[in-house]
Amino acid sequence: MAAEPHRGMDHELYAFSPLPERPPLAWPGGAPLALWVVLYLDYWELQKPKDAHRAPDVHGTWGHQFPDLRTFTYRLYGERVGVFRILDVLARHNIRATVAAGAEICRRHPEIVVDCAARGHEVAAHGTHAMRMITSRMSEEQERAFIAESVDTVEQACGKRPRGWFGQDSGESMRTPHLIAEAGLDYLADWPNDEQPYWMTVGRPLVSLPIQTELDDLQFLWLRQQPTWVYPSMVEAAAQRLAADGAIHGRTLGLGLRTWLFGRPNRIRYLDETLGRLVRRPDIWQATAGEIVSAFTAAAPYSAGEKP
Repeated sequence: MAAEPHRGMDHELYAFSPLPERPPLAWPGGAPLALWVVLYLDYWELQKPKDAHRAPDVHGTWGHQFPDLRTFTYRLYGERVGVFRILDVLARHNIRATVAAGAEICRRHPEIVVDCAARGHEVAAHGTHAMRMITSRMSEEQERAFIAESVDTVEQACGKRPRGWFGQDSGESMRTPHLIAEAGLDYLADWPNDEQPYWMTVGRPLVSLPIQTELDDLQFLWLRQQPTWVYPSMVEAAAQRLAADGAIHGRTLGLGLRTWLFGRPNRIRYLDETLGRLVRRPDIWQATAGEIVSAFTAAAPYSAGEKP
């Protein structure tokens, strides 16, 4: 006999929780909105292994010829030039970001990752390479080893074990949250299904920290081809509504940035303008992903009895 489906759910990775039914949530200082910025650091391979998986809708025409030096060097611009522009803008606005660093970046460009940590940015694990993502085609052993390589390499580069996980292209299998928790991490940031953090039901306390994918620069500028000058007003509109809605149920606003996109000289002014508008708002608490997760866990402690 088939089991009865859980309310609103088709899996048991977290409990169904309509926002109006949740207890009130406020951020430190009573702020209704928590702002967090994610800076992705990826290493793009000129030729990926044959057994590696990627998201073709994200990477477009990459790989239709070899060597595709134009596309390869377009991304490499981020590590040579773009990252430093973005770091300067973050410093100008006193924003401490969360740096999602792939293992290969930590090996090839450790000075960038170390510099980010020295500036006060949180460094989180982000897979290994830009064109290698977790999929269900992996065995459990392969996926566990992939996660361990990512986490251990970040720890070796920074001298501190990461607390969070950002999947490459948000790729996951049904095992991934369990394996992330098993690896001792505190949160993952792959699922855009909410405006608040929430607990996952994977045997060990693990927080899902949702990010606004529509305002992610890869989605906004690269895939949807929106003009860059629209970005400041779009982000400000989102912040205004989220802050208003967060008066009782505090919200989060996560902005994802790529060094090879917003690090361009023709785009950086719009990132500068956007962050300037946000930090002037008195209703925003700016924090790293880990700080938001810590504030959430203090306000809404994990209950071992929570079920889907």
